[in-house]
Amino acid sequence: MPEGCGLAATCSNRDNIGVPYVVTEPCIGVKDKSCMTVCPVDCIYEGDDMVYIHPDECIDCGLCEPECPVNAIFVDTDVPPNWKDYIQKNAVESKKIVDK
Repeated sequence: MPEGCGLAATCSNRDNIGVPYVVTEPCIGVKDKSCMTVCPVDCIYEGDDMVYIHPDECIDCGLCEPECPVNAIFVDTDVPPNWKDYIQKNAVESKKIVDK
């Protein structure tokens, strides 16, 4: 967690660069939502077929990653090459949900 951030929902991710954590393809159709339950800042949003992490709200705490039963959550730098498009998808889709 960023130093001095605490658990305030107004904290931003690593200097607003990239998406700290990314939900990828294995989540499609599963949407277990365990990740949503443990998120201290409620930055994970439910979409039609999967959940998405909002990059501007995530505080990079990492609590969501081990909770995922299908191993769909990765640190942005560890997303497998075949799922790299989910980095952008999380950013775009989570913002669409928030802006509704």
